[in-house]
Amino acid sequence: MKVRGLLIAAIVLVGLTGLLYWSNQREKAKENEPAPDAPPKIINVKKDDLARIEINKEGEKPVVLEKSDDGKWKITAPEPLRADESTVDSLVSTLADLDSNRLIEENAADLAPFGLDKPKLTVVAKLEDGKELKLLVGDETPTGGNYFVKLASDPRVFTLASWNKTSLEKSAWDLRDKRLLTFDSDKLTRVELTAKGPTIEIGKNAQNEWQIVKPKPMRADGGNVEQLISRLRDAKMDSSMSGKDLGEAKKKFARAKRVALVRVTDAAGTQELEVRKTSGGDYYARSNVVEGVYKISSWVGEGLDKGLDDLRNKKLFDFGWNEPTRIEIHEGDKTAVYEKQDDKWMREGKEMDSVTVRALIDELRDLSAESFPESGFTEPEIEVTVVSDSGKRTEKVLISKNGDRYIAKREGEPSLYALKAVDVDRLKAVAEDVKEKTEESGKGGGKKSG
Repeated sequence: MKVRGLLIAAIVLVGLTGLLYWSNQREKAKENEPAPDAPPKIINVKKDDLARIEINKEGEKPVVLEKSDDGKWKITAPEPLRADESTVDSLVSTLADLDSNRLIEENAADLAPFGLDKPKLTVVAKLEDGKELKLLVGDETPTGGNYFVKLASDPRVFTLASWNKTSLEKSAWDLRDKRLLTFDSDKLTRVELTAKGPTIEIGKNAQNEWQIVKPKPMRADGGNVEQLISRLRDAKMDSSMSGKDLGEAKKKFARAKRVALVRVTDAAGTQELEVRKTSGGDYYARSNVVEGVYKISSWVGEGLDKGLDDLRNKKLFDFGWNEPTRIEIHEGDKTAVYEKQDDKWMREGKEMDSVTVRALIDELRDLSAESFPESGFTEPEIEVTVVSDSGKRTEKVLISKNGDRYIAKREGEPSLYALKAVDVDRLKAVAEDVKEKTEESGKGGGKKSG
């Protein structure tokens, strides 16, 4: 009896398992099915299957988009133009999976009541296999917010949400790439800027870091150079410009004062951008990449109005957030050498309090110039050497006193750096405060100066 009972239980279990599996599969299938009351699709094709799109708006020239062999879209009419990838992708996505709001008529004999006999907007999509889909957009519905639409090959009439119509009703201006420069940031090798003062040329050094090449070799502030490049990437045509604005832009540019002339070089060549500012504070630009003159944002215009000191590296040390492994300080007849061994800072065989050493490192990292004098360096009063990057980088800074200020220079470089007296005094105090490790400091009682 026990065997029979076990057999029956096993059969029931198998049946329940099968039923559960079937139920789960059924639910998964339902997830991919449209709801019973969902409005029917107007167009349902794969995005990648679209090869050509033509937008015909009443009273305007047709706008034609064609997909190149590399899969990218370009504008071929009313004139050849680069297309904005994001805007075109949005249009393609909307068109390929176009929803209706509701079905109005299954078989409309007369299209005039819907404005579909003479549609104000027609969108023709050609697929890779040669098939063509022609979407007609007619009048707005009496209640507003929707438009009557149909496919030329389909007798049904639907309503289409106004936002979907807006997504499809694009002009060449809406769809064009509005960048005035198209350089590849990852392959950028040189930037030339003429704005405040002499022309500044910036290039990449052997460590792939930005370096000022002209008017003479100088250290560049990598962060500020990247900000400049970011502004150049954002140099775009003001999307709010109308046809009338485009016509006036050239005249306004001619009367405006030049703010900056920039040349950028990447693997594809050199591109140029000239920016001018009107008396009213508007910025206009032209480039050798696209024809015409265009209004640009003040954020870009102001960001390009830079001089040499804006792009120079004001920091005395370049080790940044890399952990130094050796610090050597000479002041008068006093010398202190700190070396890192594993996770300990040592001086003459004695372990130092890490909190006070790190306070010194912070002061050295933050030591910055307030200006760049041409002269004034005298006999050095302080010498600081920092070794970092696993011994690959050695930096030596010499600091001299000249009147009530300090002048510093990096060994092997001609540039001079004017330092605030308060900054140098604080550096001296923090250097003096470095202590040996004690039981108390090891428990977190070390003093951090500055």
